[in-house]
Amino acid sequence: MPAKKTTRKKKTASKKAAASAGSDQLYLFYGTDEAKVKEAALKLSQKIAPKDDEFGLEIVNGAAENSDHATRILAQAHEAIQTIPFFGGDKVVWLQSTNIFGTNQTAKSETTLKAVESFSEQLQTTIPPDVKVIISAVEMDKSRRFFKQISKFATTQAFDKVDISKDGWEAQVMAVVSKRAEKMGLTFGYGVLDRFVMTAGADTSVLNSELEKLSLYCGSREVTEQDVIDMVTATHAGVIFEIGEAITRKDLPRTLDLIERQLRRGEGPIGILRAAIIPKIRGLLHAKDLVTRHNLSVGRNFRSFEADVARLPEAETAHLPRKKDGNLSVYPIFLSAQATRKFSVPELVQALEACLEADLRLVTTQLDHRLVLCQLVTKILA
Repeated sequence: MPAKKTTRKKKTASKKAAASAGSDQLYLFYGTDEAKVKEAALKLSQKIAPKDDEFGLEIVNGAAENSDHATRILAQAHEAIQTIPFFGGDKVVWLQSTNIFGTNQTAKSETTLKAVESFSEQLQTTIPPDVKVIISAVEMDKSRRFFKQISKFATTQAFDKVDISKDGWEAQVMAVVSKRAEKMGLTFGYGVLDRFVMTAGADTSVLNSELEKLSLYCGSREVTEQDVIDMVTATHAGVIFEIGEAITRKDLPRTLDLIERQLRRGEGPIGILRAAIIPKIRGLLHAKDLVTRHNLSVGRNFRSFEADVARLPEAETAHLPRKKDGNLSVYPIFLSAQATRKFSVPELVQALEACLEADLRLVTTQLDHRLVLCQLVTKILA
């Protein structure tokens, strides 16, 4: 939303008329999920800005190109806060998508730090009573003095991306996507939501964009796996997932083709092995071993499978991945268990040993890396 310009005369609030900022005057949104940060700030601005008053919301673009630019932005924000409409009334100032409080070179410069220190002091002492301030930050260094000071009296909210390197990230993202899809009238066939999340990744802006594409493409009908394959653009995490899926299907040509694509994109062979192949084989082995030894039923009901795993002795699950709260991360095991029908436990043990051998060859020898990966997947899948 562009900032509104006005030719109407304005008056500057004096410091005598200003009040110390409180949690109902200053709002700070930050985090690594830029789309959610901006969405939250936008919703709040629409809620608290005066209705039917084009001068009631002033937006200051906070993206600084260098330290001098950062200083000018903060000065502009301060002026906007101190300048109220000629006829008075409430006002909201939104410092939007700023990178001034982060860890980049511009934010760390001495010039910027001095300007930030002055701006922080102004926020604490000179916000007029009828003015509310929203700050949405695409970067935030929480170790800096600015954050520590402002967070004491501001209403703050953090929005961070789901860490896809942690077990169980898929379930977190699926819960969010499911709610958004429901609002859009989208329904997914069995297992299709899993594939969508694995392909699109965890970035909110990407997920929203891909859901919009599916909504336009599918209309009111159920989304199928082929729809996801045809319409959803695979992220880096998506390609890693596709390699794993090709392995579980024992589709050697598809696996080789996907690996070749990643190599052409500049992905390192060791990265492909450790991010796509080894975790997939290890996950399949854990799931197959668990299902085989305890005769677990693997159907479509995740909750039933989760309950069966929870009843197992602790000694039988001590090696399995866990979530941050210490509980078992069962969903990835459930997905892997459904995909193990084409493998036996001995096959997967041999495959994992072959992976470890290939890793050693990639690190310690001068063998052609492409050849090492091709030989590995051929040995596993042929």
